[in-house]
Amino acid sequence: MMLGFFMILVDSTIVSVAIPAISSGLDATYNEVIWVNSAYLLAYAVPLLITGRLGDRFGPRTIYLIGLALFTASSLACGLASSAAALITARAFQGLGGALVTPQTMSVMIRTFTPKQRGSAMGVWGATAGLATVTGPLLGGVLVDAGGWPWIFWVNVPVGVVGLILAMTFVPKLEQTNRRFDWAGMALSAIGMFCLVYGIQEAQHFGWDWRVWALLAVGAVAMVLFVRWQASRGTDALVPLELFANRNFALAGGVIATVGFAVSTFAIPWMIYVQTVQEFTPTHAALLILPSGAVSFFLSPAIGRLTNTHDPKPFAIAGLTMAAISIGAAALITTPAVDARWMYAISVLYGVANSMMWGPLSMVATRNLERHLAGSGSSVYNTMRQIGAVIGSAAIAAMMSAQLARQLGEDAAARVGGGASISGPLPETLHEPFAAAMSATIWLPGAVIAAGAVLACCFHRTQSWSE
Repeated sequence: MMLGFFMILVDSTIVSVAIPAISSGLDATYNEVIWVNSAYLLAYAVPLLITGRLGDRFGPRTIYLIGLALFTASSLACGLASSAAALITARAFQGLGGALVTPQTMSVMIRTFTPKQRGSAMGVWGATAGLATVTGPLLGGVLVDAGGWPWIFWVNVPVGVVGLILAMTFVPKLEQTNRRFDWAGMALSAIGMFCLVYGIQEAQHFGWDWRVWALLAVGAVAMVLFVRWQASRGTDALVPLELFANRNFALAGGVIATVGFAVSTFAIPWMIYVQTVQEFTPTHAALLILPSGAVSFFLSPAIGRLTNTHDPKPFAIAGLTMAAISIGAAALITTPAVDARWMYAISVLYGVANSMMWGPLSMVATRNLERHLAGSGSSVYNTMRQIGAVIGSAAIAAMMSAQLARQLGEDAAARVGGGASISGPLPETLHEPFAAAMSATIWLPGAVIAAGAVLACCFHRTQSWSE
């Protein structure tokens, strides 16, 4: 199941390094290329409250297989796309497949492993998540240089087929824990989530006019009605409200949203900077964050084993803090006066941070969850992560546009990143202001994940199993 989970997370970040290549290959504008990423995140985030419960109703194995098959087929369609509109559409179906897959991975772990064993399992889950978020840009760089941007999607096809075969062979059929399905709750949650997420994504494009406020208002009303409906449904609720009686679970949802915001966005301005100002190839640009993936992959299982017998709270706080520091350091070196290869050292720190964020945060959230809450708990937790990523995608686009306009002026900003293609090196006279714009943008995800570290300090201490 981690193979499918890995693929879905890789595709959340793999586009960042391929932005210039996609823009050039499809003659796409800056806003169109940003929507290649945003469409995936939107289609991923909106159904997540529903898809975990679908696993409870029809079995997590069945939903996982359907989602992985859809994701694999959509990946093929992405690579074959001949226009920005076709690519955006295929990416939306990819996101839907990812939404079906992701909650099942955590749900199966919660229902298969006892709380005492769960730390090791979450360590593997965390290693997969940490490795995937930094593997995306690296793999994307290699594939773009070797075969062109379509290969960042085509590579999913053979991996997806292998993942389907392995899942059909080894993933057990677990008991269906929810015999009835909350169709009214599903409709309310889908309407509410879509209006809120789409409204946030398109706020800048619509100029924060009445359409944005209408979408946000409809979304807020739908979610209020959804919560009231859930309160009346008891154990048949799509999202049982008893989940939020667990203080650590409720707080972990907020913290993981800051993680989703930061990890899905901070590489975008950095990758654009090193390719347009430093004139690195996509592979060379992505190699700068290679140490992060290696460190995270090797440390995460060990951290997971430690959280079997130690309180995961200090690990989570330390990881979030180190992530904020490393993102801030990346912002400081985003200038032509500093050698971009300093990113190798920063990547090591970011890798340590990743190994201490994903698994320990998941342990804080799920250690005390009952097995009948596995699907809904996984849905809510992953929904919060993706909401953070979607808000981050909208915020980083707005921040880049504002900073480019501030540093380069409206006319130059429009030529570089507004309505025009963003491929190719910049004139040298624009290097300093362009770097300043990207540096200021990188500070945003750093500040958000720093807020997550502060929020994590409010976790209750989790008693270790050795006590």
